[in-house]
Amino acid sequence: MTTFTAWKFDSPEGARRAETALKGAQSDGLVKILDHAIVEWPEGASKPDLHHSNEDKWRGTGWGAFWGLLFGGIFFVPLLGAAAGAAIGGISKAVSAVGIDDAQLETIRQQITPGTSLLCAVTTDGDVDRLGERFHGFGTHSTLVATNLTDAERSALLETFG
Repeated sequence: MTTFTAWKFDSPEGARRAETALKGAQSDGLVKILDHAIVEWPEGASKPDLHHSNEDKWRGTGWGAFWGLLFGGIFFVPLLGAAAGAAIGGISKAVSAVGIDDAQLETIRQQITPGTSLLCAVTTDGDVDRLGERFHGFGTHSTLVATNLTDAERSALLETFG
């Protein structure tokens, strides 16, 4: 089963520490990472920074498009006006095809603020609960988004972005 998860941390560097734990979990056979991205929002910065991992160099461009679309819509689309509504609607439609709904997008938008960070991962063959245990002590608030993608949603994700 393929899963999209988003983990919030109380510091801009928390997601980087958790990334190390995520890779360790993969080495230990707990999960297979298809791709992941980090959003860091330092205090005083006007916007967050996105760091995409390119786990699979061959498909890195496709995943980069996915992360860019997802986080561009969450953090960089203006929040006011008809154009914003149209842009958010288009982004929402694109990511809902892969199992991420409007409520989850809004949760991420509201939770990630200056002084926090976010680790998002698309994984397979994993145990989200055991993975969460690896993040204990990194300031994990909660799993903001934990969507178990169906085979059809996974195919849509890979076809669209991979």
